[in-house]
Amino acid sequence: MNTLIVVNKPQQWPFDIPGAEVVSARDYLTQPRYSSMKATRVYNLCRSYKYQSAGYYVSLLAEARGHKPLPSLSTIQDLKNPTIIRGAADELEDICQKSLSSLHSDQFILSVYFGKNLAKRYDRLSRQLYNQFPAPLLRAEFRRSPTDSVWTMTSVAPMAAGDIPENHREFVPQAAKEYFSGRKPLAPKKKAARYSMAILIDPTEKNPPSTQKALQRFERAGEQVGFEVEFITREDFGRIAEFDALFIRCTTSVNHFTYRFARKAEAEGLVVMDDPLSILRCTNKVYLAELMERNKIRIPRTVLLHKDNIESVPEELGFPMILKQPDSSFSLGVVKVEDIAEYREMASRLLGKSDLVVAQEFLPTDFDWRIGALDGEPLYACRYYMARKHWQIYKVGDGATQGCGKSETLPVELAPRAVVRAALKACELIGKGLYGVDLKEKQGTPYLIEVNDNPSIDDGIEDQILREGLYRRVMACFMKRVQQRKEGRLL
Repeated sequence: MNTLIVVNKPQQWPFDIPGAEVVSARDYLTQPRYSSMKATRVYNLCRSYKYQSAGYYVSLLAEARGHKPLPSLSTIQDLKNPTIIRGAADELEDICQKSLSSLHSDQFILSVYFGKNLAKRYDRLSRQLYNQFPAPLLRAEFRRSPTDSVWTMTSVAPMAAGDIPENHREFVPQAAKEYFSGRKPLAPKKKAARYSMAILIDPTEKNPPSTQKALQRFERAGEQVGFEVEFITREDFGRIAEFDALFIRCTTSVNHFTYRFARKAEAEGLVVMDDPLSILRCTNKVYLAELMERNKIRIPRTVLLHKDNIESVPEELGFPMILKQPDSSFSLGVVKVEDIAEYREMASRLLGKSDLVVAQEFLPTDFDWRIGALDGEPLYACRYYMARKHWQIYKVGDGATQGCGKSETLPVELAPRAVVRAALKACELIGKGLYGVDLKEKQGTPYLIEVNDNPSIDDGIEDQILREGLYRRVMACFMKRVQQRKEGRLL
């Protein structure tokens, strides 16, 4: 991956950043060498991004050439939009109060260089500001209200290199080097990657959808098909536009950073799994129950529980009964109730969090089927057995998963055809992403339990049959879609 720093006058650029080529805006816009470059990141540090200025055209043509400009054209437009700036100020309000509380003046100007500030105590605020407006150099102004002493961001704008204060000039190349440090674009490669992929992970997650070994295999498979792969975390929100594809490998939820990443990636034109629509559809069990029943996919007898029918549901489903919090995952928020007293207690508790709760009949089985599907085709088939002395795959206690049953992976061809057909039919209703479909089988009849948009793929479990081939199939699907999008064939 090539790295270009584009400025108005390179001779006035005072910094040396290893691995990056400094080029004038005029040369980038007019020289054939740059227009024909592949796999290029462009750091646009021109004096102005005004409409039809050189800085505006640098980001505009970079996107047209398939390069990855920073700032992107959408960020340039956001920086001109007072409504978006006010919205960003609202989101930054809490961190503003914490970061600026010790200041004695009523006005403060924050200079942000590659997501950092000269004073470390403002790093968190700087990073969040960069995430809102991903641009290499930013300047934001904050004012404190004389009535309630609340700090508010009043303006934010890109900063030209020539406007960097003299006493900050030693810090800027340091911030740039830290920004680039450990990143593969500046590391020599035997073969330049055609496209770049970000894999979003959460290092703090207790039950991530992929183990470290599985992530390494995804990375290796991505490089084999032509991606430059980089692992990112929630702190890298502002860098999404630098990539061609986003692969989310942490548990998704709507009110969560994963959904914001998916929305941002889709808006920036990346190929993304899980896409935001799949996250919306799969992470709510109320939606899935309604969708499957409407499309005549067999599920356990189900009632949407609410405050008006709380007394009649036990007569309809009997005991034991399963109650499901709509946005639960890994068996958290899913309970089995054995009698009316337990039912009333748990129903009241769950209805305190959501106006609707899924109530289902209990179908006891020794194992659940999991059919992995990608792009509408089956990928793997697993039997997940119940945890020891428990009715679920995962045994949950104290709000965390404490254990799970054994698993068995087999060739898709050996899985019951009715189970595979039901899984693929359910996936058709969701999208063309990567899904894990959970089903129970009773007397040869499949019953769909749920569709997961972010299925577990762990080394030694789901990859037991296809091994490295499973990871390559996922990455090859990404590559096919990126190429189609570059050619204008994927909308």
